[in-house]
Amino acid sequence: MSDPTSAETLIVIGASSAIARAFINQAVVDQGQEVPLSIISISRQSALTLAEHPANIVHHHFSCDYQQASIIECVNNISLVAGKVTRVVMCNGILHSKTPLSPTEQPKNSNLMPEKRIEDINSDALQELFYANSIVPMLWLSALTALLSQANHNVAADKKCVISILSARVGSISDNRLGGWYGYRASKAALNMLIKTTAVEYARRLKRVKLVAFHPGTTDTPLSKPFQANVPAGKLFTPEFVASQLTAIMAEIQPNGEASYLDWQGKEINW
Repeated sequence: MSDPTSAETLIVIGASSAIARAFINQAVVDQGQEVPLSIISISRQSALTLAEHPANIVHHHFSCDYQQASIIECVNNISLVAGKVTRVVMCNGILHSKTPLSPTEQPKNSNLMPEKRIEDINSDALQELFYANSIVPMLWLSALTALLSQANHNVAADKKCVISILSARVGSISDNRLGGWYGYRASKAALNMLIKTTAVEYARRLKRVKLVAFHPGTTDTPLSKPFQANVPAGKLFTPEFVASQLTAIMAEIQPNGEASYLDWQGKEINW
């Protein structure tokens, strides 16, 4: 591909996660061998290797420590190689420290686990959960807003850009009937509010951008490992299945000036 900056661009943040890698692989398969596609992956890892892919697909990987200065620098570097950004997927987040998401994604708090009762509340754990699950996605949205506002990266009026951020059903305030998991629930609820608030601004500034808070369901990844024993039969999904569902949802959904909170079936979740 002669000029990657003229190609449709997919940005995947938290690219070392199982869902992210499955989404990238799905994108490669779906793209075929003719239409150019630029895939930009971001993670804490210094490198990320794609499976074998045709010449019409170009891959760039950027390492980021998810601090604000690093995110801004990363987006500035992305702007040099990106084309029209049509899809952004954010897959970073934490729940516990029992099974690290990757060798470079180990939580700082080695005793991090969902709270079963209010006496389990720990300020360090709350800060870590909110930073990873609420603040980091917003830092990316803030930096990417400047990128998407540039004419050479923003989509034309007949196109769209869909930004999907991994949320969780437990982040629904109205659906909270079981209690527990204070920090994780609250960090995802905060994320949902931040996404909704961003959508209000995007309705004025970036009308062709659609924001999606996505609940993938219980997926067979390190994040869900300690809790999989209680998952009903047929409800533990593979990362490949979730990536396929998210791909289809992002292809079908249209910008409407609002954020959507969707599960893996594409069904609305009450905020």
